[in-house]
Order: sequence, then structure tokens, then C-alpha cells
Amino acid sequence: MRHRVAGRGFGRNTNQRKALLRGLIVSLFEHLKIETTVAKAKEAKKIAERIITFGKRGDLHSRRLALSRIPNKGIISKLFGDIAPKLTGRNSGYLRIVRTRNRPGDNSSMAILEFVDYEKLVEKKEEKKKEEKKEEKKKEEKKEEKKKTPS
Repeated sequence: MRHRVAGRGFGRNTNQRKALLRGLIVSLFEHLKIETTVAKAKEAKKIAERIITFGKRGDLHSRRLALSRIPNKGIISKLFGDIAPKLTGRNSGYLRIVRTRNRPGDNSSMAILEFVDYEKLVEKKEEKKKEEKKEEKKKEEKKEEKKKTPS
């Protein structure tokens, strides 16, 4: 009987399972979209949505709770600074699972785990990159002008 036994084991011990899910969540926050098996996506979604809720709160205690679950300061700062403020209009349901295909090797069903507002998050990310490129060009032009003018 599996009374009061929640979640999936993935045929791993506890430490390996936690490491697997942490890795998936870090990749999700870094790339905003990942492809994995359906079962792993469902488990990662549970944890990731709780951490996103911590990010929306934004206080020190929430940041420390998030760091206790995902010990990666860079990813947590990205979550609290970039991702969570864009999701303030949404109460829950930040992520979605889209079933895609069966993996050729073992015929395992695959799914994409992504943010519901993925397009908005990616557009703003691209705008930042464009702005950074413009700033770099301006800096290079200033350097060239300084080199051309004789002292």
C-alpha cells in the first residue's frame, strides 16, 4: 500500500532525485523552456511554481527559502529580479506542460515545460540584448574617435 507516499521516485535515491529536479529547475529558470519526460516535468513543475511564488513575494525570507531549495545565487537573483516581477498579474499557474513526442531510444513520452508567458519573457530578453549591443557599438565608436584625434 502506498498510503501517504506522494511524488515519483524515478528509480533514484533521495539525494539523486533532489539533484535531478534542482538541475531541471535551474535549466528552466535559465532558458525559460526545457524538454524532458512528462513525469519529470510534472514533478519539476510542482517545485518550480512554489519557488516562483517565493520570487513574487520578494522579501529576504522568501529569497532564503528559495535558496534552500535551489542553491544557485545567480539563478535565484534572476528569478527575483527578472522573471517574478513579470508574473505579478498571475496568481498561480506560471508553467505549462506541452506533450511533444516519444523519445526514439526508449519510446518515453516527452514534454516541454515552459512559462505560460514565455513569448513576453523572451521578447523582453531580446530587447535587453539589442540595447546592450547598441551600447557596445557606441563605446567602440567613442574609442575609435579618441584614437583618430591627435593629442
